Amino acid sequence: MTGEQSGPVVRTPHGAVRGRYEDGVAVFRGIPYAAPPVGRLRFRPPEPPEPWDGVRDAGSFGPTAPKPPYSEAFAQYLSDPDIPGDDCLNLNVWTPEPGPGARLPVLLWLHGGALTRGSSAVPVYDGRAFARDGVVCVSANYRLGLEGYGLFPDAPPNPGLRDQLAALRWVHRSIAAFGGDPGRITLCGQSAGAISAGILLAAPQSQGLVRRAVLQSGAPEVSTRDKVRRMVRRVATRLKIPATAEAFAGVDPGLLLRTQAEVGRLSSPVLGGPAFGVVVDGDLVPGDPLKAIVDGEAARGVDLLMGWTRDEYRLWLVPGGLVERVDRLGAVALAGAMARCHVGHEVPRGYRALHPDAGPAEIVGQMVTDHMLRVPLHRLADARPGASYLYEFAWPSRLPHLGSCHALELGFVFDSGDIPESAKLAGAGAPQELCDAMHGAWVRFATSGDPGWQPWDVTHPVRVFDDGPPHTAYGPRDAELALWSTAPRVPAPPPPAEPRAPGAELAAAMRRLRRSVGARRR
Repeated sequence: MTGEQSGPVVRTPHGAVRGRYEDGVAVFRGIPYAAPPVGRLRFRPPEPPEPWDGVRDAGSFGPTAPKPPYSEAFAQYLSDPDIPGDDCLNLNVWTPEPGPGARLPVLLWLHGGALTRGSSAVPVYDGRAFARDGVVCVSANYRLGLEGYGLFPDAPPNPGLRDQLAALRWVHRSIAAFGGDPGRITLCGQSAGAISAGILLAAPQSQGLVRRAVLQSGAPEVSTRDKVRRMVRRVATRLKIPATAEAFAGVDPGLLLRTQAEVGRLSSPVLGGPAFGVVVDGDLVPGDPLKAIVDGEAARGVDLLMGWTRDEYRLWLVPGGLVERVDRLGAVALAGAMARCHVGHEVPRGYRALHPDAGPAEIVGQMVTDHMLRVPLHRLADARPGASYLYEFAWPSRLPHLGSCHALELGFVFDSGDIPESAKLAGAGAPQELCDAMHGAWVRFATSGDPGWQPWDVTHPVRVFDDGPPHTAYGPRDAELALWSTAPRVPAPPPPAEPRAPGAELAAAMRRLRRSVGARRR
C-alpha cells in the first residue's frame, strides 16, 4: 500500500477525506468548508460545498484566498505562501487520534495579515505540536481584501467574517469525527485574526459554539463604514470603474490585487489611513462587539487568554527604516499619533514623563499600541475577573531593531521556532525552553481554561514571557493606561475638506506623516 492509500480516512458532512500520518499525528489539509467564492458567490456570503463521492485526498494545503504579496520590506520578515485555485474556503486539521470518541480539546486558528494577507498555509502555523500534546488543531482560510471586507451598495458586508463563522460552524458540527470535543472549542487568532475572533465572540450566531478564546495582539473592534468605503472608492477611482461589486467582478484579478496593494500602501496601525475592516451590519455584527462582551450581552461563560508583545509597533515601523524617519519627524509624528488616538497633549506628555529616554517613534508606537490593544484588552479582563488571563511577550528578536515586535510570539505559541520561516522574524537560536513555556500555556488553556498563572483580579497580574523562566508582573502597564482614563477624549478629526474645523490641524499632521513615510518607502 502507498502512504496515500494507507492514510487515515474521516467522513465529514460533505464526504470522506484521506489525510496523512506525519510524526505520529494525523493531518488533513485543504478540506472545503464552503463552496468556492466565484461566479454568483463572489462578494456573497459563503454557501456549503457540493458533496463529493468517494474519498477526497487531503494531503496538501488547499488554495489560498486571493491577496497581493508582501512588499520587499516586509517579505524579509514574514512568509506568506500563495497557492492558486478557486476553492480557497478550506481548512486543515491536525489530530492525535482521528475518529469519534476521543473528545479532545479543539483549537481553531484564525490567521492575521491586516485582512489583506496571510493564510492557513503559513509554515509557522503548523499544528503538529498541538496535536502531539493532545489538542486537535484546526486552521482556516477566509476571503481577504476587497472580496472579504469591501463595502458595496450591491453586496452584503463582511463576507470574510461570515467565512470565519462558517468555518467555526463546520468545526462544531464535524470535529468529533476527528477526535475533537465540540463542547471544548478554543477560538484563537493573532492580529486581524484576534480582532475577528473577538468580533465572533459577540456575534449572536456564534453563541454557544465557543468555550474559550485567545486574543493575541488584537481586540474586538469595528471600522467606520466611511473608512472602508474610502478604501473601496480609491481602488475604484484608480481602476476607473464604479465602486460596486458588479464592477469589481469584471476586473482582471491580478490588476485588482496590484491596485489594492498600491492604495493600501500607506495604511498601517501607526499611520492610520483607509483600510479594510469589519463594519456593523445589523446582523452578524449588530453593534460594538467590545461593548457587548464587556456588558455581558455576549460570550457569557467564555474564558479569555489575551495579550500583546512588548514592542508591537516595531514590525510596523522597522521595515524600510521608518523608526528613524518617525524620530526625525518629532512633533509632527506625536501630533499624528494624537489624531490617530483622538487624544489631546496630556497623553504624550504623560508618556514622555514615564519614559524620558524614549524617542518619538517609541512614544508614538507605544501610544498606538495601548490605544488599540492594551486599553481594550484591560477592559475585557476587568469585565471577566477570574476567567481572564493576560500575558506580555517580551523576548527580543535576535535580528537588529525588531525588539519584541508584532507576530514574534507565533513561533513560540506553535512550538515552531526551529523552522526557517520563524527565524525570518526571530533570528537564529530561539530558545526552546521559551517555546515549551508558551506553547505549554496555550495547551493548558485549551484543555482546562487555566494557562498556569493567576487569573485577572484587582492586582492586574500579567504573565511575562522573556529570557529565563516566565514570571508574573503586577500592573506592569498601569501607569501608562491610567493616562487614557484621565485624559479628555478629542473627537475624530473631520474630513480634509473642512480645514478650519476643530481638530483639523491634527488630521493634517497625520497626513503629513503618511506622505513623508510614503516618500521614504518609494
